[in-house]
Amino acid sequence: MFLTGLAALAVVPTLPTAARDLDGVSLYPLVAGCFVAASLLGGVLGGHWADRVGPQRPLAAGMALAVVTLLVSGASTSIWQLAAGRFLDGLAGGMVAVSINTAIGQAYPDRLRPRALALMSACWIVPSLTGPPLAGLVAEWWSWRAVFFGLAALTVLPALMVVAVLCGPSWAATPAPSNHRPPRPALMVATAVSLGAALGQYGVSGWDIHHLLFAAGGSALLVAFASRLLPAGTWRAARGLPATVLLCGLGSGVFFTLEAYVPLLLVTDRGAPPLMIGLAFTGAAVAWAGSSWVQGRLLEHCPRHRLVVAGALVQAAAVLVAVTGTIPATPAYTAAPAMVIAAIGMGIYAPSLTVLSLTHSPPGRQGYASSAMQTAQNLGQTTVLGVSSALFNACLGAGSTDAVSYGAAFGLLLAPCILAALLAARARSA
Repeated sequence: MFLTGLAALAVVPTLPTAARDLDGVSLYPLVAGCFVAASLLGGVLGGHWADRVGPQRPLAAGMALAVVTLLVSGASTSIWQLAAGRFLDGLAGGMVAVSINTAIGQAYPDRLRPRALALMSACWIVPSLTGPPLAGLVAEWWSWRAVFFGLAALTVLPALMVVAVLCGPSWAATPAPSNHRPPRPALMVATAVSLGAALGQYGVSGWDIHHLLFAAGGSALLVAFASRLLPAGTWRAARGLPATVLLCGLGSGVFFTLEAYVPLLLVTDRGAPPLMIGLAFTGAAVAWAGSSWVQGRLLEHCPRHRLVVAGALVQAAAVLVAVTGTIPATPAYTAAPAMVIAAIGMGIYAPSLTVLSLTHSPPGRQGYASSAMQTAQNLGQTTVLGVSSALFNACLGAGSTDAVSYGAAFGLLLAPCILAALLAARARSA
């Protein structure tokens, strides 16, 4: 998880430079969206693979693929190769994340799962402090390719060790019992959902007929196929796992939309320096890990659905801070704390939902629950960010000022926060 976090946080600051050098700035939204779309596909495939043969093999495959994708991206000669590398990276990341959650569900008793999940969140602290600034220095002083190749060199030996250990005879597979084994999802379904997410990410990057057609095509694929990858009753928040999965999508969509638009507001409208953006990202990562530690250590006996309500309300407070930061009369950096506050909410919100999802999962079905949560997380990012982006571009197209457009995009996020708080009781465990 440490290596996954380091790679994820280090390469993101270099992507704009890479797109510029490869003459592909116009396709940058596709490069950014490929990772999210492929994470969805990787989570689905990794989860069902883990249920069939145990989490060891998909975890080993994800670690090996993580090295390959860094090499593919570093050697890019075109923007399309870079997009392919980011797609492979998302595929590997989705498989690793779901496999780790499945392993925690199988290896740890209920009382220790919150602590194990908090430890996974803590693995992102050092990467969040060191990854982006080091990558920026390397890209500025040397080359953006050196970032990818350096990460590959750093990852290859630990990845080989993990693969060797997990494939050894001492690790017995723990597949699902035959009477609980879920039907293997058609590859076409997972691929269609992943493609729909990618098309949606690209479509919302513009406000013309060309982009609208892509957005419409992506939305059609998601509507047609996404429900097949989620538990029955997810859209109506049926009690138990379906409601838990829906809540995961709502919270993730709010947080990552704030993470996308708050820096954009600070840079384009408030004139904030890059250092402020870096501090906001670092503060958010530390805040997420800190609040995750609190929920795992100090609040471990509190009912999980109540922690979900608390996390959703904290996110709502972050949205209000972001809206306040769009007002021209406020100080330039007013919106920056919104990322940190939202991260505090997610540090309470996300692990609590993961614990609830594992609690609602029958024996041998933790992989299915983990993949459903991963799918909901990625769909939430795509949907909430897409709707907010569409509203933002519509306001700009109607002649509104930047402040009004940002305020509308942020204000929309209050709806999923309030909805999550109201629906949290439907995810409570028996």
